[in-house]
Amino acid sequence: MPWNEVSAMSLRLEFVTLARADGANIRRLCRRFGISPKTGYKWLARHAADGPAGLADRPRRPHTAPAATAPAAERAVLDLRDEHPAWGGRKLRRRLLDTGRPAPAASTITAILRRHDRLGPRAGVPRDWQRFEHPAPNRLWQMDFKGHFPTDAGRCHPLTVLDDHSRYALAVVACPDERLSTVRGHLAAVFARYGLPDRILCDNGPPWGNPMADPHTELTVWLLRLGVAVSHGRPAHPQTQGKDERFHRTLKAEVLQGAGFGDLAACQRRFDAWREVYNHRRPHEALGLAVPASRYAPSPRSVPPTLPEPEYPPADHVRRVCAEGTVSFRGRAWYVSKAFRGQRVGVRAGDAAGVWSVFFGAHRVATLDTRDHNSGV
Repeated sequence: MPWNEVSAMSLRLEFVTLARADGANIRRLCRRFGISPKTGYKWLARHAADGPAGLADRPRRPHTAPAATAPAAERAVLDLRDEHPAWGGRKLRRRLLDTGRPAPAASTITAILRRHDRLGPRAGVPRDWQRFEHPAPNRLWQMDFKGHFPTDAGRCHPLTVLDDHSRYALAVVACPDERLSTVRGHLAAVFARYGLPDRILCDNGPPWGNPMADPHTELTVWLLRLGVAVSHGRPAHPQTQGKDERFHRTLKAEVLQGAGFGDLAACQRRFDAWREVYNHRRPHEALGLAVPASRYAPSPRSVPPTLPEPEYPPADHVRRVCAEGTVSFRGRAWYVSKAFRGQRVGVRAGDAAGVWSVFFGAHRVATLDTRDHNSGV
């Protein structure tokens, strides 16, 4: 999308951060951001010369207090805390250092906050889990809806998409509902900007799953055709999507708690402003107090111009899925999934005699056991 007045600074900062990553394809990134290469290189040069201030449309404000006194340092801590009421001593200290300001020790900052009544009671959080992350960006994205909340004009259903490796927030979208068409439209925009991930992790509810039948829906079929694998968390185990669940807690604490919104547009403006802070300014403890943008780079896999049809090796038995979600194989009807109706699938010999795997493109979606005479439809 081209620059616009409301979000020009955040878009320029995001563009520059992604363009400076190792191996970044700047011309492809310019296309995804809807700007010319000339404009992209202009902002890179300005950022290299003057830092983030060089991205503004007004003169850079000079720093006038290079040797701040202790009271000035304390004032800076309190001002930053007022700007980010949910941040603790370590995050505040790292942000002060990142912006070139005097930064007391984290324990001193905590004492300052306590002295000025900026701290509430701290609840202990037991940690009986082990952290795991994928080794590179775009290997896995986590996607879910944050619990909906009321606005003056209806309800907002926040859709969130998070990169597993970097914790980079790829999308925080104020949606009017949780329908398949809504999710698909916003995901298409995310893919156009950041490219395609290897896999997306979702929960088992609609529109990405069907816990009462099978895990496949029209949305997952669309993703599989794009070459994006889909996996689902264990039922009743939200910790499978622990990073996105933790992201929702942060979203609630820093954006939603105690706030009121007039409509979805007001929600989206607040989400966009906060997403910039989360990705580019907010130190993340799981990243060693680095910001998510420092570990993220867009995927080299761009969205194809047309949705590709699945291909199969010559040895596969290719079948078309009927309206009932079944395929005909060896004289019997076998249920695959209604989500694949009208699609071509490949039936391939499995590891054991009499066991066959059903593939949709490169993804196995069902198993047929011809040894069991009671199976099938």
